[in-house]
Amino acid sequence: MIPVTHYLILSALLFSVGVAGVISSRNLIVMFMSIELMLNAANLSIIAFSRYLNIMDGHVIVFLVLTVAAAEAAVGLAIIIAIFRNRATINADRFSLFKR
Repeated sequence: MIPVTHYLILSALLFSVGVAGVISSRNLIVMFMSIELMLNAANLSIIAFSRYLNIMDGHVIVFLVLTVAAAEAAVGLAIIIAIFRNRATINADRFSLFKR
């Protein structure tokens, strides 16, 4: 059986890759995917603790987080498409939402 620390180390690595992706990238799609990676890292740690403590409440929480993440993905991609249609770029440095 794999110890819970291995899952938590993997979760921390995934989360740090997501943070690095958000900080370093200016592409909105890459930033969006990095945020999703951070959500999945948090889900992994919740599941790891849930299995370690033999409590199935973590599975319900992860299911709710995945549901909210799916809705967030749909709305986020719609916003990114709307920005691309109006500004013809998805580079975060190239546009400002306050300009007309």
